[in-house]
Amino acid sequence: MKIALAGAGAFGEKHLDGLKNIDGVEVISVVGRRLEPTQAVADKYGIAHATTELAEALEQPGLDAVILCTPTQMHAAQAMQCMDAGKHVQVEIPLADSLADAEAVLAKSQETGLTCMVGHTRRFNPSHQYIHDKIVAGELNIQQMDVQTYFFRRKNMNAKGEARSWTDHLLWHHAAHTVDLFAWQAGPIVAANAIEGPHHPELGIAMDMSIQLKAQSGAICTLSLSFNNDGPLGTFFRYIGDNGTWIARYDDLVTGKEEPIDLSGVAVSSNGIELQDREFIAAIREGREPNSSVAQVLPCYRVLDALEKQLEAAR
Repeated sequence: MKIALAGAGAFGEKHLDGLKNIDGVEVISVVGRRLEPTQAVADKYGIAHATTELAEALEQPGLDAVILCTPTQMHAAQAMQCMDAGKHVQVEIPLADSLADAEAVLAKSQETGLTCMVGHTRRFNPSHQYIHDKIVAGELNIQQMDVQTYFFRRKNMNAKGEARSWTDHLLWHHAAHTVDLFAWQAGPIVAANAIEGPHHPELGIAMDMSIQLKAQSGAICTLSLSFNNDGPLGTFFRYIGDNGTWIARYDDLVTGKEEPIDLSGVAVSSNGIELQDREFIAAIREGREPNSSVAQVLPCYRVLDALEKQLEAAR
């Protein structure tokens, strides 16, 4: 299977690292904003073609699919561009920064019949898969999730500390992870509330946010987000269940008493990004809907849209 990767930044390289471990996959083109650093990534990973134009990558002979790790604001249009070119597409989270754009991508995937998957990585992290397997087996019911998503990002910087060409967003990007995960683990969301702190004078976005969710099952979720946090960075999930408590940190899981959980048998890899890419490729090969398809994650974006309207009304 021949793949093009668009967005040769910090997250793009995480996908390239994962794709190296999947049999029968070749990345034949990489797309970036500037040619010199894009060519450097291509050289690092032995990729034959580098370009600054997605359209050029889409014309590469034998190309089957595209993984988009480009700025959020480009996701929807580029996903539809890929499908219009007859290519399967995986869009990194978030699918879009508006519900209308997310719905347009869904419509295009239904029109073309192509695989369109969104990179909601938390569904694939072994830590969260472990919890999900217990829920599916009837061994656990979630009562509450307590989630902290904390960064120190008062400038447009990426995960490697490099200047970024676009502005990140707590609601449409970082909250999307938890909103979707909570629904995946606890069931459809029936109530959602949000409040936000002051907007950054230059970036124009809220730097702190608090979100409350309730699922049809009765489970609740409290999500705290910040770009102002000068301390441990990342997202930390506390699952409080009817017969146990667990804390998830990326691909690691411990009990509420900090006892490590062995996740070695959960999946073929301990890397959530690699597992995400494996699902994308397997779904294409098997002609089936992938976990985290655009259809499956659209309810998340409906919740984000409702929260955005709530925040706008409160300003």
